[in-house]
Amino acid sequence: MTSFRAVFLDRDGTLIEEVGYLDRLDRLRLFPWSIDAVRLLNRAGFKVVVVSNQAGVARGFFDEPFVLEVQRDIDARVQAAGGRIDGWYYCPHHPDAPVARYRQPCECRKPRPGMIRQAERDLGIDPARSYVVGDRFLDVQLAHAVGARGILVRTGYGATEERHPPDGVAAEQVADNLVDAVGWILRQAPDS
Repeated sequence: MTSFRAVFLDRDGTLIEEVGYLDRLDRLRLFPWSIDAVRLLNRAGFKVVVVSNQAGVARGFFDEPFVLEVQRDIDARVQAAGGRIDGWYYCPHHPDAPVARYRQPCECRKPRPGMIRQAERDLGIDPARSYVVGDRFLDVQLAHAVGARGILVRTGYGATEERHPPDGVAAEQVADNLVDAVGWILRQAPDS
């Protein structure tokens, strides 16, 4: 089976503006560079996969159909501009969830590797040739957990996170935003 390179993107604060718990579509805002970043990755042969903790489901702020509605909306915007997101994965769980059915330990909640492992199986991805981009050190830890390279962006919570790294956790790169991160990725692995 062919194994593909991928860039795993966090959703809130990385691909779209961070608004706390996104609970209405009218609050959804793509960063102005997000679609260009996705298209650059598409052209370079990377699979683009979104991996997102969605604890708002477990907290009862919104339901799973709403998470899927947000995905469809973002997908439509990206496709209308000539880009493609190859996969969407989210974790609705939280260990302290007030909604009982989502209160559970799981392998999909970042920084655990479940979402990437599922994408690896579904899409034929080689994590060792891949990158994880996000605005939290959880995203960098996720990259380390699967043998990928982790990039922290300063959008969303990233500028604050950058000032307080957890012990023993370092990003391969810190970038101002997603398109800067993509530029760095393309310089690292232009054709591999």
